[in-house]
Amino acid sequence: MNAALAPTLSTADRCDRCGAQAYVRARLHAGGELLFCAHHGREHVPALADKADIIDESERLHEPVTPAVDD
Repeated sequence: MNAALAPTLSTADRCDRCGAQAYVRARLHAGGELLFCAHHGREHVPALADKADIIDESERLHEPVTPAVDD
């Protein structure tokens, strides 16, 4: 993912397998989409690679956290 682009997945998007925050979106060529956390994305994306367009934002897990500033 290009760092200049805003993430397409938010904290409201949840993994279809376990309910954790989703970082991987698989848009199925046949219609519909699946959302996965990074763990389940690594598990299922290889099988979906030829059946879906994959958006993987799991590198966001390694971004430094910016502390909140109190006013």
